[in-house]
Amino acid sequence: MDQHRTFIIIGGGIAGLSAAYYLHKLASQQSAPFSVQIYEQGQRFGGKILTERLDGFVIEGGPDTFVAAKPWAVALCRELGIADSLQGTNPHLKKTYILHRQRLHTLPGGLTMMIPTEISPMLTTGLLSWPGKLRMGMDFFIPPRREVGDESMGEFVSRRIGREAYEHLIEPLMSGIYAGDGDQLSLQATLPYLRDLELKHGGLVRGALAVRRARARDSRTVQGSRSLFLTPRAGMAEIVEALLESLRSSGVGLHSGVALQHISNPAGGPRLHFSDGSSLRADGVILATPTFAAARLLKDQDPLLATELAGIEYVSTATVSMAFREDQLVRPLDGYGYVIPRREERKALACTWTSSKFPHRAPVGHALLRIFIGRAGQQDDIAWNEKDLIALAKEELASTLGIQAQPLFTRVHIFEDAMPQYNLGHPERLEKIEDRLQRWPWLALAGAGYRGIGIPDCIRSGERAAQRLLDQWPVAAQPATHIQNLSTIGA
Repeated sequence: MDQHRTFIIIGGGIAGLSAAYYLHKLASQQSAPFSVQIYEQGQRFGGKILTERLDGFVIEGGPDTFVAAKPWAVALCRELGIADSLQGTNPHLKKTYILHRQRLHTLPGGLTMMIPTEISPMLTTGLLSWPGKLRMGMDFFIPPRREVGDESMGEFVSRRIGREAYEHLIEPLMSGIYAGDGDQLSLQATLPYLRDLELKHGGLVRGALAVRRARARDSRTVQGSRSLFLTPRAGMAEIVEALLESLRSSGVGLHSGVALQHISNPAGGPRLHFSDGSSLRADGVILATPTFAAARLLKDQDPLLATELAGIEYVSTATVSMAFREDQLVRPLDGYGYVIPRREERKALACTWTSSKFPHRAPVGHALLRIFIGRAGQQDDIAWNEKDLIALAKEELASTLGIQAQPLFTRVHIFEDAMPQYNLGHPERLEKIEDRLQRWPWLALAGAGYRGIGIPDCIRSGERAAQRLLDQWPVAAQPATHIQNLSTIGA
């Protein structure tokens, strides 16, 4: 009789839930009996995906959309039967603004992968001085760097198109994704395709033009939508809700409010000890947690692995959502919102005009705005409590948009140590982590801390972690020297 296998997933965010979904799906295709259990220390599943529905408003605490070009989120939505619910961003109000010297400037058109590809918008934008514009044009004449090795995103972009273009144009767009310091973020770990463009085409602008021409030749899109971003109509939590329904119907055990405290590794296999006093032997374990949490759990098993995991830095972030009547607004919300460069020295990072970006997320005649707070290097300048964050958000709206009215309601969501920073050295750190993981065939890692912070990346990381555990069976009980060199972490 085949031996029963027990798989345990620690962490109930989108990576952990996806890992459970794919682990059950893949294991069901094999003959051996198995069980899958998820343990989440909080009272709710979904991690940073947090949607509130209130009187016709759809309020996102965390991510409000995902990149359509990365296929893993769309594929999962199809399998869950919610693909028809996916909506693109508003095609009629496509403007995005950048704050520059206390004024909002329209993001220049013709950007491909954040790189300018049209001359006219660059010549007319007020974001750059004439010397800055001329420096951008030098990209055509600067030879590619041939030295092998990583460099920071800020160093690379400044080298190609100038420091002014980086600080005024590229950095605020990048910060909206990573909440990081571009002079510390690894280009290889964040936007490696930019280096590929330089090497293949001789420069960023030439490369972006080539990509733009290729896209024009291949105009196929996801779900019949030309939007770069997609989101379920009822909010991102719709993905979590569909996952939970699927897992429950499949018999996956869902345990909330229970934390893993310790992993021991007796001869019979790893044993997990939980905060409710229970313990459970496992044949495979997926840690779908922040890397610092994984480090704490593994410090006794493998101090070297724990050290590498703990070395990945995180920053805290917060969102403040505010609702208004449209007649309370001073100016029309004629776009998706605005981003704020680091050099503006504001505590806010960006402001999304949610009701313009996604009209179905606010009742007619109302506006919903969301202010993002927190980025690397500014953590100590922010008071991380609801009262002060609301005051900061009100100050931002008054200063930039002239809104003095009291909001109809406010929702604050604080995510402590939530955003991993792929700083210089991150690719090398991942190699060391993978090397150490080869000693533990029963273990896989998943989540935003490794190879991608977006929703599709986290879903993919969960799927790959599930595949690793099944690929290792039945070698999990064998010495590590018999294990294949598999990719073990991330997306």
